[in-house]
Amino acid sequence: MPISAFAVKVPAAETIAADLRRRFDPTVALGVPAHITLLVPFMDPALITDEVLARARRVLQRTASFSFALGKVGRFPETAYLAPEPAAPFIEMTRALMKEFPDFPPYDGLHDDIVAHLSVAHGNALHAEEAAIELQARLLASGAVHANCIEVALIENSSGRWQDFHVFPLPHYAAA
Repeated sequence: MPISAFAVKVPAAETIAADLRRRFDPTVALGVPAHITLLVPFMDPALITDEVLARARRVLQRTASFSFALGKVGRFPETAYLAPEPAAPFIEMTRALMKEFPDFPPYDGLHDDIVAHLSVAHGNALHAEEAAIELQARLLASGAVHANCIEVALIENSSGRWQDFHVFPLPHYAAA
């Protein structure tokens, strides 16, 4: 089924997590880079019109570009992830997208809370634990990964592989 998602790509995280992601995150084989998801699933790419893009642009323009760090490891039952600090701007963008597009709750509404995260291992509790231990050791050795959120990508998968559909640059200062 064709699908799209709003995500913040984090190429800087590949230095610490690329090999673990290849081993423990099946989305890597589908072309998904290291990223922090804002909203998935979003609409079928064939239904995304210029008006939908304009609505998303207006929402995302409310958040100024910002710096963040990935210095803590987090866990869900079958997932190990890097937690961004600060998390608030990611959560605010997710909430704003949810308000603008209420028919598309994050993760189909399966979770009550919004937890900003960069998945490193997903789908298997033992693999997630192994990845979490390794990530913690790497963070202790090298320190946090520092990155900038300067854009949001709307990615889509209508062919079996994820690719960019549209990129929304964030302003240097939030629009009023």
